Amino acid sequence: MNVIRTALDGVLIIEPKIFVDDRGYFFESFSQRDFDARVRPIRFVQDNESRSSFGVLRGLHFQKPPHAQSKLVRVIQGAVLDVAVDIRRGSPTFGQHVSVELTADNHRQFFIPRGFAHGFIVLSPEVLFQYKCDNFYAPESEGAIAWNDPDLHISWQLPANRIILSGKDQHHPRLKDAEWLFEYGDELYG
Repeated sequence: MNVIRTALDGVLIIEPKIFVDDRGYFFESFSQRDFDARVRPIRFVQDNESRSSFGVLRGLHFQKPPHAQSKLVRVIQGAVLDVAVDIRRGSPTFGQHVSVELTADNHRQFFIPRGFAHGFIVLSPEVLFQYKCDNFYAPESEGAIAWNDPDLHISWQLPANRIILSGKDQHHPRLKDAEWLFEYGDELYG
């Protein structure tokens, strides 16, 4: 696998080695041994999958300690713009984001460690989206910041009137107004 560093320390783009022939393709979508050696040691405990249609935006979500999560995300069908935002107070990159297009064709994966908010928008007619988490989902630990926070300067690639949000995702605070964020340097976040 090829590991690509981003402008946010710890947020990584992962490109698997793909074997292609006249029958199709094959690749390892995850190897614990390779991930531990090339990215960092981690123990994923939950896999999730979602299906969404064009224009659906999910985010910008995170879980608070003691249920904070790192995520390894990928697209099985379709395409998304995937975004990670540094929400660690005191971080030199606090409030900055990186985005990457994940598609069924490019097979890229995106690793978002604890301390970052995560979201994606669907750019294809439909998407099947999978992600691994290193902690179990806990509804009482849900946190989020506004997808359209003007201080974040995220270009979601679609006009606001084409974006489809859940009721909850329409009402998250801006980063500067968030009641709870992570602290830079607290590596495990619970």
